[in-house]
Amino acid sequence: MLNDLHTFWAGIELVLLDMDGTLLDRHFDDYFWNILVPETYAAKHNLDLDRARTELFARFKSREGTLEWADLDFWSEELGLDIPALKMQIEHLIEVHPYVLDFIDYCRETEKRVCLVTNAHGKTLDIKMAKTDLRNRFDKIICSQQIGVAKEEPIFWERLKDHLDFDPAMTMLADDTEAVLVSADQAGISKLVHVARPSSKLVPRKSARFHSISYFKELIIS
Repeated sequence: MLNDLHTFWAGIELVLLDMDGTLLDRHFDDYFWNILVPETYAAKHNLDLDRARTELFARFKSREGTLEWADLDFWSEELGLDIPALKMQIEHLIEVHPYVLDFIDYCRETEKRVCLVTNAHGKTLDIKMAKTDLRNRFDKIICSQQIGVAKEEPIFWERLKDHLDFDPAMTMLADDTEAVLVSADQAGISKLVHVARPSSKLVPRKSARFHSISYFKELIIS
């Protein structure tokens, strides 16, 4: 919990926000990768569902922290499934977390630049922006594909300067993935916030290393 928001916000000019789990409910992604994809894969390849899950989860795990992990084209080819089309089947599950729009409005009112920085594939971004009122609320949107490495790599933040003019000492990042916050910390990002409630279906889990919030209203000075 942040005890002094005035101190927290002092000197911050740029707010960087992750998308999945941070601004958007990760229930969509969890349901997609943990339930829909295994069921579809098992049916296509005539596999037992438990066997399909074991195989797929091992393959997913091996790509964590890489660009392939979020690359829909990569997984479409790897699994022999039309991953973007499958995502469209459950687009009704895409939801913006409570207080996100209020927080972005607050940042605007206090004259901060607000940018989206996401590991999400461009096709995922398009699907989710089409279902939400978010795209036009950012000064800029940066996908890891453009940078060439995932956010878990400290070099991501150095390369980000080629796409976005910013001073790490005057920058805040909110993300639900601790590995991303660690890499941003190593790159000198000044204020780091861990989102402890990435999914509406899961109990919040606070970070032992970073300031954690459940909702963005916790960062708004009333």
